[in-house]
Amino acid sequence: MAKERVFSLDAVRTDGWFERIGDGIGSFQALCDIVGETFFAFSMITGARITALTVDRRNPDNTLVDFVIAPPGDEEEDSEVQRLTLADFRHRLVGALLTEDATPGPPERDTDIEALQLHIGVRYLLLAPLFGYSLRKLYVDGRTSRLLVLRDGLEQTYELSEFRARIRAHVREELERASAGSRSAIDLTRVAEAEAASQRNDWSRVVQLLGAWPAPLAIFLRTPEGQMLTTDARALIAKGLGLLGTACVKLGEEHQGEEVMRLAVQYAQDGAAAADIFRRLGEAQLENGRAGEAIGGLRRAASLGAPPKLIWPLLAKAYVKRQRYVAAFACVREARAAGVPDAELIEEIREIETRLGTALTAFRGLVLSSRS
Repeated sequence: MAKERVFSLDAVRTDGWFERIGDGIGSFQALCDIVGETFFAFSMITGARITALTVDRRNPDNTLVDFVIAPPGDEEEDSEVQRLTLADFRHRLVGALLTEDATPGPPERDTDIEALQLHIGVRYLLLAPLFGYSLRKLYVDGRTSRLLVLRDGLEQTYELSEFRARIRAHVREELERASAGSRSAIDLTRVAEAEAASQRNDWSRVVQLLGAWPAPLAIFLRTPEGQMLTTDARALIAKGLGLLGTACVKLGEEHQGEEVMRLAVQYAQDGAAAADIFRRLGEAQLENGRAGEAIGGLRRAASLGAPPKLIWPLLAKAYVKRQRYVAAFACVREARAAGVPDAELIEEIREIETRLGTALTAFRGLVLSSRS
């Protein structure tokens, strides 16, 4: 029986190729934001070079994509410019990637890099890292080829045909995800369901319902239609973004959550929803150990009319964290006046009393004297 041959894939592994290309393209991030990061990578793999974009900010799927595909050996300048909507362009890319081609035999020599690339498939070498696969070794035993890959820190082994099918499934899923997101990206009726989910602390459900909102809403805000939204529509959008931002924070995505809440602030402006958004933003920063930053948002929430029972305990906690004990004491007094029981403020009260000591005792004496 023929002995199993083992090929290292260090020479053909393409981990990080997309990010490295991005370092040299000035418009890289803008193209990723509009086309979609994965689909922009797909365009590079298929040889579709985007030459222009006519952005439809109201309906991103109707954005027009101008591109050229230069056949092998031809000059790109001689290629005809094609134009498709973004939705059709994505379908075109996926269709090109899903075509099955023949699998040449394995290389005869370890040094035959080109034969190794062709055996695995150049397309699959480039697609693999987009979905988190790092190719490590190829095992060839007769007519059977198996790939050892690393994903999420775990080693996995697949037959070559199985691995190719798996990658194609990921490509299809990417298109389905994009299509589903575009169909229901901004459905304001979901806010009520998301609010109910947040009350159950079902943060994953909130993200599932509203996770597609930020990108299209960030674009829409800069359009004339976005600027002309009614106050009620703005408030509802801000509320939904606030719920999503809190959910992201609760799930450990602090940076993303704060970015979403800052977008919510832009929609809320100084309307009825603004106080709640600033409270959520301040609370997120406080939970993330950034009490100094939280104070600004919480004070803004208080000035906009946030419920006293919610805002004053948070401000008291933030001031204590920043060792501003006199301000913290003032917040405790406001919280008590709003009906917050001392049991909810016990840690802050103890810290204030310890730090202010005799000064606090003297102050209380003056207050009692003024009342007698």
